[in-house]
Amino acid sequence: MNGKKGRKPSLPCVNRLAVAADSGSSSARRAGADLESKKRKKLVAIHQALNDDPVDVETLRQSAVSEGGLLTDEIRRKVWPKLLNVNVYNLPLKPGKDIREGHKDYSQVLMDVQRSLRRFPHGMRPEQRGVLQEQLINVILYILQGNLQLHYYQGYHDIVVTFLLVVGERMAIALMEILSAHHLRDFMDPTMDSTKHILNYLMPILERVKPELHDFMQRAEVGTIFALSWLITWYGHVLSEFRHAVRLYDFFLASHPLMPVYFAAAIVLYREKEVLKCDCDMASVHQLLSKIPQDLPYEVLIIKAEELFSHYPPLELAKQAALQLRKSIAISTFQDFQVATSQQRPDAVLRKQFREKPRPIPTNTLAVPLAGANQLVKMAVWGLTATLGAAAFAVVNTAVEWAPEFVLQLFP
Repeated sequence: MNGKKGRKPSLPCVNRLAVAADSGSSSARRAGADLESKKRKKLVAIHQALNDDPVDVETLRQSAVSEGGLLTDEIRRKVWPKLLNVNVYNLPLKPGKDIREGHKDYSQVLMDVQRSLRRFPHGMRPEQRGVLQEQLINVILYILQGNLQLHYYQGYHDIVVTFLLVVGERMAIALMEILSAHHLRDFMDPTMDSTKHILNYLMPILERVKPELHDFMQRAEVGTIFALSWLITWYGHVLSEFRHAVRLYDFFLASHPLMPVYFAAAIVLYREKEVLKCDCDMASVHQLLSKIPQDLPYEVLIIKAEELFSHYPPLELAKQAALQLRKSIAISTFQDFQVATSQQRPDAVLRKQFREKPRPIPTNTLAVPLAGANQLVKMAVWGLTATLGAAAFAVVNTAVEWAPEFVLQLFP
């Protein structure tokens, strides 16, 4: 006997590692199962909200804001129109070739679009990208031609291309017409005065939350110009990954027009330590802040931006931002816009109304055999179902009744 009776022998090092690894993998599996369960619940909630009469827009907004946003582009194609009160069965016709003739903004739009190569998915065939760039030009010019009070600005195309890639040409026109008249309206004035005023909200938010950071930036005289491209492109111009851009678009479409400013404040606050380590001069601070890290915790920042908006609403900051509400069309019309979105009919009703009306025969669209179109839609449904489970099918099983044009843009 060695005097150690009753003491359990310790596990060999290898066994301890194996137990730890097994425990870690079990935790990962549980986390994965929880995430999948949340996705399924969200899908069911979205499907129910879309079919309520009137449409439950508030639930759709909550789904767009909450963790993960709207999950897939297939779901975005159903929800984004409801967030902006767009009837998917009454979309604008495709712009004709004459849209470019004599248009005062054509040259500038053409140059901006030609410089937008990085906004298209990696690996896209040049001919596909060329078609999308032509559509991008047409969408922008169509909106400007039909709304003479709107003025083009550099960066507008970064927003339009995001919608074009997700929803296609005609739906992009419908969504951008609403956005341009509301959320983006102040950016589309003849001058940048309204845009500068909107940016003025940023520093008062920082002052309320982190006075030391605010004072440091004031001493550096950095101003807010570093956030200009963030704001006017809804971050589309500065994010390298498309999935991050559409996640933010979910958030912004469901929120107040000033939410991109609150999100900018969340980014600056997140980088507080980096900022305070900078030399206290304009060049150093501007250089740091103007470059957004691509590994930002977007879900954390979205939560932070919501908290900031709740604690420091625009009305409370307006005086300090030197902005009277009547000067901002986007802010002053937002409440009425939200009320209007709450009176929408579900797609099942719209579809019935659409079928009861005589349909004009389009002259400038590609004829597609119905069987081929349905087969492509089924592929989309199968793909989504395999990814997110059977609940996903409930959200998209009406896709076969969508326009064939939409399907062709999904599967070129």
